[in-house]
Amino acid sequence: MSVRHYDWLAYHAGRTPGKLALVDLESGRRFTYGEFNARAGRLAHFLASGLGLCRGDRVGILARNSSDLFEMQFACAKLGAIFAPFNWRLTAAELEYIIGDVDPKVVFHGPEFAEVLRDLGKSLGVEHLVETSGLGGASPYEDAISGTGEEAAPAEVTHDDIWTILYTSGTTGRPKGAMQTYGTIFYNAINVAQTTGITSASVTLVVLPLFSTGGLNLYANPTFHAGGTVLVMRQFEAGAVLSALGGAGPGVTHFLGVPATYLFMSQHADFARTDFSRFEFCSVGGAPAPVALLDTFARQGLDIVQNFGMTEAGPWTMQQNADGARVKPGSIGKPAMHVEVRLVDPQGRDVAPGDIGELWFKGPIVIPGYWRRPDANAKSFADGWLRSGDAARVDADGDYYIMDRWKDMFISGGDNVYPAEVENAISAHAAVLEAAVIGRPDERWGEVGHAIVRLKDGRSASAEEIIGSCGESLARYKIPKSIEFVEAPLPRTSSGKLLKRTLREERNI
Repeated sequence: MSVRHYDWLAYHAGRTPGKLALVDLESGRRFTYGEFNARAGRLAHFLASGLGLCRGDRVGILARNSSDLFEMQFACAKLGAIFAPFNWRLTAAELEYIIGDVDPKVVFHGPEFAEVLRDLGKSLGVEHLVETSGLGGASPYEDAISGTGEEAAPAEVTHDDIWTILYTSGTTGRPKGAMQTYGTIFYNAINVAQTTGITSASVTLVVLPLFSTGGLNLYANPTFHAGGTVLVMRQFEAGAVLSALGGAGPGVTHFLGVPATYLFMSQHADFARTDFSRFEFCSVGGAPAPVALLDTFARQGLDIVQNFGMTEAGPWTMQQNADGARVKPGSIGKPAMHVEVRLVDPQGRDVAPGDIGELWFKGPIVIPGYWRRPDANAKSFADGWLRSGDAARVDADGDYYIMDRWKDMFISGGDNVYPAEVENAISAHAAVLEAAVIGRPDERWGEVGHAIVRLKDGRSASAEEIIGSCGESLARYKIPKSIEFVEAPLPRTSSGKLLKRTLREERNI
């Protein structure tokens, strides 16, 4: 029997209606739980009565961070609709596939995306486009909320129902919609609170994009579940983050960033004068953080712990103890409470302690699958276990270490980059015969793309020309930063698969 999902906002609005729930730092807007719940309820009523949306319909969002996105998320929960935020960094060509796949009835959007959505909306059959500035004031979005005094009757949903679809690319380069249910988001909130100490007194600062599981679920949704306060920043800017962390106003207690976030903060002129004493928990995810960077913050009185997660699992799956980052550099710590972990060989057999195996996850934090992708489900799941695609080992203390990526994905500035997608874009150039992309270390972004390119006989192209051509179909963070031209055929298996390990070893990467 499925467990019923209960309305978090309505609960806190009933018990502590005057408690500060949400602060939009760009506009200065502040909402109590009573106000937050009412706005989400009126928005749900608009979706149902004004636009005709029903339980299970998808609500698309293409907008930068603001408090509006959280209202949209919880309005979907009240209606039983599915919240689907899109990556606003993508090109029109990349968005076309994702929007066509999720098939939303309505897309809320920022004014800067109006033109591209008008074109895509017509071709893809999106019924309604609703603009929001993300700043309050006059806008179709605010008109929708203020145009009705009614709130939607709550839908009956369970932990098995889909709340959110977040798109994450695969090694084929084709985006996949990870279906996060009410149950996976709930158990993530429980795991996060248990390990980070989030309570109703906590204040979380969110700077990661809200189209990502990090932005939504680390630690915004767990904070809402506990009845705490969330501060949301429109986009990351090191000086503004340092000001929010150490300045006046609600004292931030919880924060998550990627390594690049902390690097840029450490290089800012205000870093040395920022007071981090109010912090209770600060973590880094997305990629391993250099020990030197962790030490820089430790000298300022802030200990940063490493965690590991996936859009398909929580994402809160593994976390270090407070001193683990310096005692065991490179470790991702131990599993969270509601997570089962295995390390297996290519045949799905458990490996011996100390040996390297693929990291598999199981438990209520694991998604049921990908939206409309039975092919991807067959590859990524086995008897309820999620194959992470990451090779790892575990030490005698039970601490895990990521050794390599079984999938070829690399992480640049906290964003996943999948080589197959980049290789397809490079190969579209008329002069290119074949191409391979690998990640190489970069002091600023953690990793960046390095492309190995073989040109067609008699054709020529410069590195600048090929890099420039990628901008037509790829977001900036996916575009390789360097091109290497070779004359010999690229190494492949007998089935034609590129031998990425060989390419990395030849270049000492």
